Amino acid sequence: MIRSALTVFAKAGYLGTPITTVAKHSKISPAYVFKLFPAKESLFVAALDQAFDQIHAALAHSADECANQTPELMLERMGAAYAALIANRDLLMIQVHALSVADVPQIGAAFRKGLEKIAKFVKSRSGASDEAVQRFFAYGQLCHLITTVSLEDNRSTWARMLTAGIRHP
Repeated sequence: MIRSALTVFAKAGYLGTPITTVAKHSKISPAYVFKLFPAKESLFVAALDQAFDQIHAALAHSADECANQTPELMLERMGAAYAALIANRDLLMIQVHALSVADVPQIGAAFRKGLEKIAKFVKSRSGASDEAVQRFFAYGQLCHLITTVSLEDNRSTWARMLTAGIRHP
């Protein structure tokens, strides 16, 4: 059900997704969804948590494959793993939608918690400086922008400036 929630919320967002749509996608009754998650916020948070768990797992896997490397190479490999991961637009869009409703206390807190988990992992596993980790996250946000608004094929000067050197699988 949480996987279905992630998919459905990623398509229509928190505000645009009724619980009945998640139930239908999950092939269960709305009453059962409400039994497990009495509020839509808690179901959205569970889906967001699952997205952050998938991100963490992908970064950990790439770090394991890159053991004993420089912090720069470790960050590069983690970045490549993340770029491959957000090729699944559900993982990208659940984050975009979560940011759009981060003023909902439970959702904002869950996003910060997930971001904290990833930031601490990237810092400790890579051994990179705070500044390098900050650049890693800034670059990731630029990747979100490029992917979300489909800039990779835009040949205009301004789009080429933003996408120069950035390639996604």
